[in-house]
This record gives sequence, C-alpha cells and structure tokens, in this order.
Amino acid sequence: MTSDVSKTRFRSPTTLMIQGTTSDAGKSALVTALCRLFARQGYRIAPFKPQNMALNSAVAIDGGEIGRAQAVQAMAACIAPTTDMNPVLLKPNSDTGAQVIVHGQAVGNMNAKRYHYFKPELLTKVVEAHDRLVHQYDRVFVEGAGSAGEVNLREHDIANMGFAEAVDCPVILMADIDRGGVFAHLTGTVDVLSATEQKRIIGFIINRFRGDISLLEPGLKWLEERTGKPVLAVLPFLEEFHLEAEDGLSRGGNTGDSTRALQVVVPLVPRISNHTDLDPLRRHPEVAVRFCTSPNEAGEADLIILPGSKNTRADLAWLKSHGWEEHIARHLRYRGKVIGICGGFQMLGLAIDDPDGVEGTAGSSTGLGWLPLHTTLSSRKALARVKGAFIHDQTRCEGYEIHVGQSRATETIRRLIKCDDGHEDGMLSADNQIAGTYLHGIFDTPDALNSLLAWAGLRQREQYDYEKEREAQIDRISHALEQAWPSAINVFENIAQDTLLRRNR
Repeated sequence: MTSDVSKTRFRSPTTLMIQGTTSDAGKSALVTALCRLFARQGYRIAPFKPQNMALNSAVAIDGGEIGRAQAVQAMAACIAPTTDMNPVLLKPNSDTGAQVIVHGQAVGNMNAKRYHYFKPELLTKVVEAHDRLVHQYDRVFVEGAGSAGEVNLREHDIANMGFAEAVDCPVILMADIDRGGVFAHLTGTVDVLSATEQKRIIGFIINRFRGDISLLEPGLKWLEERTGKPVLAVLPFLEEFHLEAEDGLSRGGNTGDSTRALQVVVPLVPRISNHTDLDPLRRHPEVAVRFCTSPNEAGEADLIILPGSKNTRADLAWLKSHGWEEHIARHLRYRGKVIGICGGFQMLGLAIDDPDGVEGTAGSSTGLGWLPLHTTLSSRKALARVKGAFIHDQTRCEGYEIHVGQSRATETIRRLIKCDDGHEDGMLSADNQIAGTYLHGIFDTPDALNSLLAWAGLRQREQYDYEKEREAQIDRISHALEQAWPSAINVFENIAQDTLLRRNR
C-alpha cells in the first residue's frame, strides 16, 4: 500500500471529512477513533456532522439537541458537546417526514420534498457552525451521512460532497469490506462523483477486514492503480466491539441469553428513539435484553421496558394492536416490573393529547392506564441535562430530557427522582411494580444502574460500569486505527502544512 497523498491546496486544511460508500460503513466509529487518537497527542479536537438523520440524540452543554454519535465523539475528544458539532438534526416521525432541528432547536416538521428545498438556506448555517469550530480547535473531524454516491440527492447537498465543496476540505472515502463488494463500492462511488469532488479525495480506508491481509493486497494495488488514490489503512474487524449506534440498533450485546440472571423484554415499536438508553443493559454481564415485535417472542421476563418514541400515539396504537397491552397486564399480575422511558412513560398514563398534531395527526389517545398521568403534547420541546437522586433509596442518578409536552398527575403519586434544581421527575406506582421517567441515559452511571436493576429483581454478583467500558471501547478503536494507519497524524499534518506553505508563497 502506498502512503503518498496527492498534495492539493484546501481552503480548510485543518478539517478532514470522512465519507462512506454506504450507510454503516463505520464513519461514526472512525471519527470517534480520530478524535481520541489526536486528543491523546495533545491536539484540541472537535467532531462535526453537518446533517444527521437519527432518533438517538443527546442534549449538548449549551442546551440544544444533537445526534448521540456526536456526543460520543466529543467524549472521545475529551470535550463537552455543543450544538455547533451537529447543526442540523433530522428526527423521522413518518416514512416521508421528519422533525427538523437547527442549532439544537426544533424548527418544525417537514416532508422530504419541502426539506430538499430548505437545504440551501441551511448550508449557510452549517458552514458558520463549522467555521466557529475551526477557530476554536486545532483540528475538526467531519462525519458524512449515508453514502457519498447518492446522485439523486446531490443537488442542495449539505451532508457529504456538498459540504466538502462549500468549505473546501479534504475527504477520506470509507467502505465496509465485511458486507462484500468493497472494490465495486469504492470505484463506483468515485465514478459517480464530479471531477472536483474526486480531486478532494485524499485516499481510502477499508473497514472491518478479517483474514490474511496478503490475500487482499492484489486488490488494494488494483484499486490504487484504477483510481490513482492511495489506500491509507485497512482496519480490522473488532470482535465484540461496541459503540453507541447513531440510529439503528448497534451490533453486539447480550440479546436473548436465557441463562442471564435478569431477563428484560423491550417492545420494538416502529418509531423507537434513544434506544441507546438500553445499551448498558445489553452490555451487562448478568442481564439479557430481547427486542420483540410480538409478545409471542417475549417469553418469560422480569422486566419490560417501554422505550422512547418519536411518535408516541402511533407507537401506543401499535402496542395495543400487537397484543402488548394484554401481555403487560399479565406480566404485572405475575409480579413483573415495568419501566417506561420518555414516550414509554407517557404511554403508561391515562391519556395522551396532541391537539396541534405535533407528532402526527391531531387527536387524543387512551393510554395503557397503569399510572395516574395525563400528557398534553405541545410544540415546545423540553431539553435539559439533569442530575438528582432516586427518592426511594437516595441513589444518585443523571440523564437528559428530550420530550415534547407536559405530563400532570391526576392524583397523589410517588415521584421517582428529586432533581438538583428542585423539580421532581417520573413516577413510582404504589405497589412498586411500575416506574416511569423522562430521563434518557438513566442506566448509564453505575450506581443508578445498580439501583434500578435491584428494584427489578437482580441480586447482583458483579459490579458493572458502562461508562468505563465505553471509554475502553473508544481507546480500543483508537489503538486499532493507530496500528493500521501509523502515519495518520503525519499525513494530516502534511496536508495542512502544504496548504499553508502554498498560501504564504
């Protein structure tokens, strides 16, 4: 493999963009690895994603909403996440529409066609956010979205080459060899790009390789001769690697292991959001998590978790039509436990009203009726980072709120959490079987996780620290990148220095 990178002058030489030939090529993981690798070398690093379509989100330090992947990348860079790191977030609420979030705040729901013509207006905001990061940090690593070769979306593009052309930065094109067709993916993607877009590609990275590298080398040589671009690195397939998923359910986890001490079932509602809430359970050595579309798949369970939803009333109707209402009732009769998170918390109440059609068609829905709770949805979204303690055992907990609407108790209730700012969150049923909370990330910290699992019936034999594992996994992929691409820092420095030298001539 050659290590030469064509010397091209870029207006933004301290920015490097990672684009993929497909979705799930590993862009999020590579940006995470780059952030940690460069941060370990003393650089001030920021992640960036111009446009993210994801239902997994987080609350940034400046109070706005961004994609969860960028929050994790900020952790890898050892900085707090801000809304500049993901200026446009799309949260699908139907097959053809999404809530549009700009600089952390929702600006409304749009169908795909309307949003397409809104993108030119957004490009200015995206570039401004990028430029602010460039002035604050030594390097900015940018994650593209989906595939760089979607020619039907090229007009008004702000997520891939449209952004790269606007800020004039170098691009690495990435492909996943594990899914097959890697050479066709890379050459085909390059072929559909314009001449100026092709020129800004400084090289390729091939992801998730397993086997004898010598058998791959003839293909790498052919690829370099065919495209004139170097293969910068071949990253290994990392067994049992875990990084919080940008949108789809992440690979790995202990799903379906009937020998685990605590059995958890999660109804896989169509518009599930922030399912990363469940990652600490999926990674826990004594917990098994099963995502089920039908109660017939559920089997015996100690705990049922109703997850967050981007369209709560629609997902509530889905639960009822698929027999989950009866299944939950039977589960409770046999003394099982239930937790609802955010939208799942709302579903456990008496009613959900959406008079303005915030999440879909305007109207009202009767809830599952297990908590004395009445929710009214409104266009104002609650966004907050929260710390507090469980009222029942005083264990410290923390998380973040991302929800529309307000929920009010219809009778005297037991609250679940006393927050440090004085307000109280969630509910705990009088019989101690049902809990609900608006806090995402409630399982992330070890003490809160232990408390909730003990409430659910787990008599733990092992202490598990999800935050520690997340750090270890970030370090793991960073070290793998460093081994596969030992010249990464030098290559990037050469791009920056060459551009600066040319400017000064």
